[in-house]
Amino acid sequence: MNHATGNTLQELQAAESKLLLQTYERYPLLFVSGEGVHLRDEKGNDYLDLLSGIGVCALGYGHPAITEAIATQSRQLLHTSNLFHHRGTTELALRLTEITGMDRVFFCNSGTEAWEAALKLARAHAGLLRSEGKNIGTKFLALEHSFHGRTMGSVATTHKEKYRSPFAPVMPDVEFVPFDDVAALRAAFSSDVCAIALEVIQGEGGINPVSQEFLATARELCDSTGALLLLDEIQSGMGRTGTWCAYQQYGIQPDVTTLAKPLGGGVPIGAMLCTEEAARAITPGMHGTTFGGNPLATAVAIAVIDAMKQEKVLDHINDVGGYFLSRLRDLQQKHTVIKEIRGRGLMIGIEIESADLAKEILGGMLARHIILNRTHETVLRFLPPYILQREHVDHAVAALDELFTLHSKPSATLVGEANG
Repeated sequence: MNHATGNTLQELQAAESKLLLQTYERYPLLFVSGEGVHLRDEKGNDYLDLLSGIGVCALGYGHPAITEAIATQSRQLLHTSNLFHHRGTTELALRLTEITGMDRVFFCNSGTEAWEAALKLARAHAGLLRSEGKNIGTKFLALEHSFHGRTMGSVATTHKEKYRSPFAPVMPDVEFVPFDDVAALRAAFSSDVCAIALEVIQGEGGINPVSQEFLATARELCDSTGALLLLDEIQSGMGRTGTWCAYQQYGIQPDVTTLAKPLGGGVPIGAMLCTEEAARAITPGMHGTTFGGNPLATAVAIAVIDAMKQEKVLDHINDVGGYFLSRLRDLQQKHTVIKEIRGRGLMIGIEIESADLAKEILGGMLARHIILNRTHETVLRFLPPYILQREHVDHAVAALDELFTLHSKPSATLVGEANG
């Protein structure tokens, strides 16, 4: 049997159409290498990557700290199972608890697994409180426009119907509250709730930060009954917004938080972090993972954190992110089709007046060898590597300006004046 699938884009597309489960509509691009903030296709064309693998390749491509960690650890030990000890888990856990203010860590392989662990912990914690005589239920409050992952619990707390309906019935006892609506949150909350679950900045939902009042209210309500505040930082965490976690900009500490995407710099790893109080609910055998916290993934994540500290990456994110937002807001003043610019650090969204126009702009950027994506239909999403420079921002903004000018339509007022 011939197992060759070919090397050209067309050959690979043909092979994938027969061999892979059709879960993604891929762009017609074949990347073979990357360096810094650029990806290179099979024809030798370089693309400015402003998406970084959907927020994953935080230090770009070929960063020496990551390549060295992979090379060194792969020569020593890849896997032991969680039946035994290795140094990476405690070393990484120490770093993560120090930068997040949390107490304990559970390692897994992805963001959705981290969120599953958070949901299971919340239910287990509520059960523990009931055994101690407290009145608390099993219900989750989540937010409209939320996205927490692809597994069944994560899908159940994800708002958009297209992610949930094909797999119904999903996990019960989830109620969705209008985004950032303090009154609605208060009205929905009761002793039936075991946790309030939300993204500090919604990613897939369109780069929407919750307000200070909303997050403070969520914290207050949870404190009133013993329910847990679960903050999903899978996309916004690990420095993406200019602090290690976005919640740190609010001065509000969760009971549970989840990290993943940028944590391994491209190597799969996730983490659920919690307080000592929440951790009381989990005992040996209740939850686990085969690959989570393996020697390779933890070694790379340690390298990512150490490199970010040594290279003062958070300062750089705030500097270049602020510059990016400023340039985009200048662009908004020029083009009325841009409804809003939202974001913090290097997690940025441009709200466009229509989905069709957003799609056109996205295609135009790709034709100019600049990668981003579209989320929530009308939002252009930017999640570039943290090593992005101002010159890259200028290049991207110039391309956007050109495209918005190309697709702009004269207003009715201007047409009327011209005809008069």
